[in-house]
Amino acid sequence: MTTETRETGAAGTGAAEHGGPAVLVVQHEEDAGPGLVGEQLVRTGLRLDVIRAWRGEELPGTLGGHAGLIVLGGAVNCEDDGAAPWLPGVRALVREAVAGEVPLLGICLGGQIVAHALGGSVSRRAQGPEVGAVPLRRLPAAAGDPVFGGVPEGAPAAQWHWDEVDRLPAGAVPLLTGDDCPYQAFRVGGAGWAVQFHPEAGAETVAAWAAADGEQLRSAGGEPGAAVASVRAAEPELRAVWGAVSEAWGAVVRARADARGVRGPAVPGAYRTGTRT
Repeated sequence: MTTETRETGAAGTGAAEHGGPAVLVVQHEEDAGPGLVGEQLVRTGLRLDVIRAWRGEELPGTLGGHAGLIVLGGAVNCEDDGAAPWLPGVRALVREAVAGEVPLLGICLGGQIVAHALGGSVSRRAQGPEVGAVPLRRLPAAAGDPVFGGVPEGAPAAQWHWDEVDRLPAGAVPLLTGDDCPYQAFRVGGAGWAVQFHPEAGAETVAAWAAADGEQLRSAGGEPGAAVASVRAAEPELRAVWGAVSEAWGAVVRARADARGVRGPAVPGAYRTGTRT
């Protein structure tokens, strides 16, 4: 399973005060919010309609007037509908987004849900969890991609996952890879993207993961302190690279919303924050 959290911050305080397009965000647990990605999107004029599914907040039956969809991470397995009974609804929204070319972003568990919903597969990592700051490699299709095209070769990414996508859906285009995990980023359809890593996470977040999951990580042969140190050292580059990627994804959302005349539903208190308990 994956274990994720969010970077706390105040960037969402004005999210509902302007009329920018609204992005539906599916949050699976208290400590797995939009983090740095959400903060960047709000800065660029988008609203975040965060559905806290684990609290029983109901998912919409369709994307409706939403201009984009983000599916976040969490500890649940992407196929465990018993533990997370909202997952079938998430998969339906993912399929709707891809079919309608509504911009989609799946993060870690969210990326695994995207793969699984579209016919790919996810498995437990036989080599143990991948954690800490890990350098990624560009694949040929990244060169022309509107979201990941600017990611430099060897860019670090914050990792914290026990599962991984082991087979992409038919037609998916791999964009980034790594030495220990083949599908770090991929594109589906005309406006869908998924990642295995955590563009929303900084060192504060990874330190919280390490504090909560240290025993589990050590039992799998990992070292929590080293993972935290690697992310802390890479944090300036993490913020620069994945902040730019978040901005690029937001630009796709705004462009498609403008083309379709979508402003989104009214979202009171659009960006709701949470902390690990």
